[in-house]
Amino acid sequence: MGIFEPFRAIGYITSSVPFSVQRLGTETFVTVSVGKAWQIYNCAKLNLVLVGPQLPKKIRALASYRDYTFAAYGNEIGVFKRAHQVATWSAHKAKVNMLLQFGDHILSVDVDGSLYIWAFKGIEHHLEPIDHILLGEGFTPKCIMHPDTYLNKVVIGSEEGSMQLWNVSSKKKLYDFKHWKSPICCCVSSPALDVVAVGCADGKIYVHDIKYDKEIVSFSHSARGAVTALSFSTDTQPLLASGGSSGIISIWNLEKQKLQSVVQEAHDSSIISLHFFANEPVLMSSAADNSIKMWIFDTSDGEPRLLRFRSGHSAPPLCIRFYANGRHILSAGQDRAFRLFSVVQDQQSRELSQRHVSRRAKKLKMKEEEIKLKPVIAFDCAEIRERDWCNVVTCHMDTPQAYVWRLQNFVLGEHILIPSAEIQAPVKSCAISACGNFAILGTASGWIERFNLQSGLSRGSYLDGRHCAHDAGVVGVACDSTNSLLISVGYHGDIKVWDFKGRQLKSKLEIGSPASKLAYHRPNGLLATVTDDLVIRLYDVMQLRMVRKFEGHTDRITDMCFSEDGKWLLSSSMDGSLRVWDVILARQIDATYADVPIAALSMSPNMDVLATSHVGQNGVYLWVNQTMFSASSTVHSYASGNKIVHVKMPGVSSIEGSEVNEAGQITDKSVEIQDSVEQKFEREMPDLVSLALLPKTQWQSLINLDIIKERNKPVEPPKKPEKAPFFLPSIPSLSGDIVFKSKDETEDKSGESVLDTTKILDKSSLASEFERILKSSAELNNFSIFTDYIKGLSPSSLDMELRLLQIVEIDDEDDDEPSGEGDELAVIELLLDYMTHEVSCRNNFEFVQAVIRLFLRIHGETVRRRPQLQEKAKKLLEAQSRVWQRVDKSFQMARCVVGFLSNSQF
Repeated sequence: MGIFEPFRAIGYITSSVPFSVQRLGTETFVTVSVGKAWQIYNCAKLNLVLVGPQLPKKIRALASYRDYTFAAYGNEIGVFKRAHQVATWSAHKAKVNMLLQFGDHILSVDVDGSLYIWAFKGIEHHLEPIDHILLGEGFTPKCIMHPDTYLNKVVIGSEEGSMQLWNVSSKKKLYDFKHWKSPICCCVSSPALDVVAVGCADGKIYVHDIKYDKEIVSFSHSARGAVTALSFSTDTQPLLASGGSSGIISIWNLEKQKLQSVVQEAHDSSIISLHFFANEPVLMSSAADNSIKMWIFDTSDGEPRLLRFRSGHSAPPLCIRFYANGRHILSAGQDRAFRLFSVVQDQQSRELSQRHVSRRAKKLKMKEEEIKLKPVIAFDCAEIRERDWCNVVTCHMDTPQAYVWRLQNFVLGEHILIPSAEIQAPVKSCAISACGNFAILGTASGWIERFNLQSGLSRGSYLDGRHCAHDAGVVGVACDSTNSLLISVGYHGDIKVWDFKGRQLKSKLEIGSPASKLAYHRPNGLLATVTDDLVIRLYDVMQLRMVRKFEGHTDRITDMCFSEDGKWLLSSSMDGSLRVWDVILARQIDATYADVPIAALSMSPNMDVLATSHVGQNGVYLWVNQTMFSASSTVHSYASGNKIVHVKMPGVSSIEGSEVNEAGQITDKSVEIQDSVEQKFEREMPDLVSLALLPKTQWQSLINLDIIKERNKPVEPPKKPEKAPFFLPSIPSLSGDIVFKSKDETEDKSGESVLDTTKILDKSSLASEFERILKSSAELNNFSIFTDYIKGLSPSSLDMELRLLQIVEIDDEDDDEPSGEGDELAVIELLLDYMTHEVSCRNNFEFVQAVIRLFLRIHGETVRRRPQLQEKAKKLLEAQSRVWQRVDKSFQMARCVVGFLSNSQF
C-alpha cells in the first residue's frame, strides 16, 4: 500500500455507450455509462442522483427498468437493484454489445450473433437464461428494437445491410428485409404502427413500413458520415431527429418530407444516443465528447435551442490546480476548455465562459473550435483578489499573449496581456504575485514582463544588461511571499533572481543541464527544478545554493508540486511512477506505479487529497493521503528505494462492486473494507473511543430531562376530553384519550359484551419492544441491534422505558422478594451487562455515558439494595475506570504532540 490510495474520478459525464431512459412516476431518469461504472441523472435538472459500483471491465451496453439497472461488460451482464449488484448473468461466450428491456425480460445479443432471453423478476431463482436464439452465419447484429404492438417480436439490424424480424417466444425468424446495401447502424420504432426508421453507414435514413415491406420516405445527410442515432417525436409535431458521426443533429419534418433544421456542432464528436421525451418538445442527446445535452423546440422557426447540459473535458487535461481551499479544481484541457470542477458537489462544476463562443461562431459561420482560445499550457491563480479583479492568468499554446479570467463570474477577463518584446514569441510561463496585484509573463524568446492585473497595463520588463532576461525560452517564473524577489529559470539551465520592484538582476546560478520545469514553495523559499538528465534539484533561493538532489525517474518528468507544509515534493513521470520525496530527510519515502502515466498533479492545501490528470484520460482523478488518517509511524513502512507499489486507477465510484460467492450469495466488498478499517483502527489507535454521531441535543436531553420537563410544564391543567357519543362504546384509558372498543371485544358469539382477558392474563404479551430486543440481543451476545433501537428513541421515550422497570419497594417480612420483581430485576441485570459491554468496546461513547447517567438516576437505589446488582455495577465501574484512564492518557499525548509541532521550526 502506498501513501496515496485511489479515491474516485471526477469530470466524467458519459461515454460512447447509448444511454437508457425510463420514467418513474412524474420524473424521468437517464442511465449513462462512464467507463467501468454507470450513473443515473434526473432529467428535470440533469443532476446526479446515483452512481453504480466499479465493474471489472468497461460497460458495453445498458438497460434499465424501475429500480433495476442492467450493465453488460465483457461476456457478462450485471444486474443491479439501485447501486447493489444482485446477480451476474454469464451464459454468453462472446462480448455482449446490445441489451433490450422487453417487458419483464431482458434480451442480450453478443458479437457472435447469440441472443439470450433473461427473466429478472424473482432474480434469485433465474440466474440462467430462459431461451437462446442463434441468429445464424452471415448476419452480424448491429442494433435491436421492439416495434410497438408486435407481441413477442423484435427487429434486428445487421452490419451486412439486412434486417430480420424474429419471434422470441417461438424462436423463429418471421421475415428477412434486404433493401439496404449499406451497414445498418441504428433503427427505431415510430409512433405510427408498422413504421420504423433505419439509419445506415452511408448517411441515408429510411422510413420503412415493415408490415408491407415498403419504403415510405428516405432522407440523406448532407454531412459525410454514418447515421448513428435516431428518435421520433411523440409530441404534436411530426419530427424525426437523426445524429451523425460528425456531431451534427438533423431535424426532419415527416409531414412535409424535408429537412426542417440542423444543429451544427451540437457535439464535438459522434452522436451516440437521441431520445424525444414522451409528449414533450424536448430532445436529449449524448455523444462521445463526454456530454449530455437537452434541446427544446419552442422557437417560431422550429429550430431547437439548448435547454440544459452537463459536460466534461472532451480531451485530456494538460494542467490542474486546487482552488478555494481544496473545494474546487481548475483544469485546462486539450479541448480548449478551461473548467472548474467541484470536489464536494458535482452540480457546481462548470466551464468558464469565453464570451459567446456559439453566437460568434454562428455569426462568422465558423466552427466553435476555431473561435475558442488555444489549449492552455500553463496558468496561475491567486484567491486573495478574487472579488476585486481578475485573479487567473493563462498561457496558451503558440500564442504571443496571455489572458486573464475572473473566477467570481466564471468568465474571461476584459484585459489581454501582450508583452512588448521586439520579437513576438509565444508566452510559455506565468505567475501571479502573492498580493494578487501583478502577473509576470515569460516568453519563448527569453523576455520577462510584469503586468498590473487591475488595469492590464505593463509595469516594466526584466533585462539582464541585454535585450532580454534569458538567452533562450523562459521555463518558469515565480514570486516570493513578500514581493521582494522574482525567480526565473531559462531553458539553458540558468537560474536568475531579480529585485521584484527595481527589476535589477541580483544573482545568478547555473544548473548545468537544460531545464524543463520548476516548482516554487513560497513559505520556505525552496525552488525545485527538472532538467533533461531526469534529476530534480532543490535550491535555497536566499542562499542560492543547491540543498537537495533527487534521482529515480527513468523517463521524462511531467509535473511536480510541493505539499502545503513544504516537507514533501511530489513528482510524476512518463514511466508511470509517482514519487514522494521527503525534503527534510532528503530521500524517497514512497513510489507508486499507475497503469496510465500522470500528465499533471496538484495537492490540496489541506494535504488530504491529491489530484492527477493522466495521458489519454478525460477526467481528473483523486487520491487520498493515508497518512492523514493513520499513525505517523506508518510513513516509514511505505516503499522506498527501487521498490514501486502498483496501484489501480481511481474509478468514478469509490465503491467496489458486489460479488457472487460459490454458494450463490451476494457479498459486498464495502463490508470487508469496513471490517479491515475497523481492525486497523483497533490496532493503531487502541486507546481511542468512537462516538455515536447523534445530534448533541439527543443525548444531552437525557441528562437534563427533568429540567426540560419542568420548563415545559403547561401553565393550565389539561382539559378533559369530550365524551364520545352514547352509541359508540368506549373503554377507559390511562392517557385520558377516547379508545373505542373493537368489534371482537364488543360482541361475542352470543351477542353479549365480553372482554378478552386472555391477553391480559398472558404476562409474556406485556413485554415491551424494549425488553424483547434487549433479551434477544443478550442471547446472541450482540448488542448492536439494541443500540440502534434505543438510538432511534426520543429522550422522553427512552426515559419512559427505563422508568417502567422501576421496582416498588413493599415491606413484607414473610417474602424476601415480592411477587413481580423477578422480571424487572432480570431486565435491569441485562441493562447493566449491556452498558458494561458497550463501555468496554468503546462504541457510541457519549450516548452510552448519557444512558448510564439516566439509568443510575432512576435505578440507583434499586442497585444499592440488591446484592446481585451490586456485582454487576462493580464490573461496570471497573470498565468505566479502565476506559477513562486510556482516554485521559491519549488526550495528554495529543496535547504534547500539538505543543511539540507548534514549537518546532523547519
